[in-house]
Amino acid sequence: MNRLILADNQAIFRAGAARVLAVEDDMRIVAQCENAEKLNTAIESFRAGILLLASSLRPDFQTLFARTKASCSRVILVAENSEHVADEIVVLLDGIVGRNVAGPELVDCVRRVARGQRFVQLANVTTMQGADSVGTRVRDRLTPKEMQIVALIVQGCKNKEIAAQLGTKEQVIKNYLRGIYDKTGVSDRLELALFTIHHRVLAEAAAKAGNLLQMKTA
Repeated sequence: MNRLILADNQAIFRAGAARVLAVEDDMRIVAQCENAEKLNTAIESFRAGILLLASSLRPDFQTLFARTKASCSRVILVAENSEHVADEIVVLLDGIVGRNVAGPELVDCVRRVARGQRFVQLANVTTMQGADSVGTRVRDRLTPKEMQIVALIVQGCKNKEIAAQLGTKEQVIKNYLRGIYDKTGVSDRLELALFTIHHRVLAEAAAKAGNLLQMKTA
């Protein structure tokens, strides 16, 4: 049984990865960590595991590798789209994928690393500048208000929290979401968040909308 630790400050991505991996008979999610403190505790508690670590946590790699080596654990880095990972870090990792990694690829990566192989897909990290026709089309269909809601969904906000930030009622947000689901072709908020993360053009537009919203509410 492969014991997995999911470490990511994006709750939606953690949930999505957990949903993909937990259904596999040979995998078990033993811990989910949203910050470095919980990550350190998990590494010490669960030896000989596989750590799926988001680079957005900004870990101290020197300390991290010392801890995982002591616990006989392996490390797979989830890098942000278009992020450059330093060569001296890459060579010490057991695996590396981009945040846009598809479910089957993620499962394959974990299994290979569990067998002692390395799984490094730098193309997912460094060549995401190509055309994304699906993401572009969806981005252009969403209104500025809808894009703000998408941004807050990606951040893991609930409908009540979104309504408070946008100064409206929760039912209004539910109505907006139905329209957003229709435009994106997804069925729930988790699929919406994962769809957004997987399409660079849409993810960048959502991030921009979220930043503008923060500036207005600050």
